[in-house]
Amino acid sequence: MNAKLLEIVACPICQGKLKYDKAQARLICTFDQVAYPINQGIPVLLSDQAVALSEEEKEPKND
Repeated sequence: MNAKLLEIVACPICQGKLKYDKAQARLICTFDQVAYPINQGIPVLLSDQAVALSEEEKEPKND
């Protein structure tokens, strides 16, 4: 994933920053707790393509 592209892409739901998950080829929005796939090097940033993170994948929230 191109580092410059990662700096400018945003979650289509909340417009927040996305985290790159290289192992599973996806971008993660920790705020909305969803992941967006990367197909053939192209991020698929469509809200209807978002996959909810499992409980194990979710990061603990600071209250």
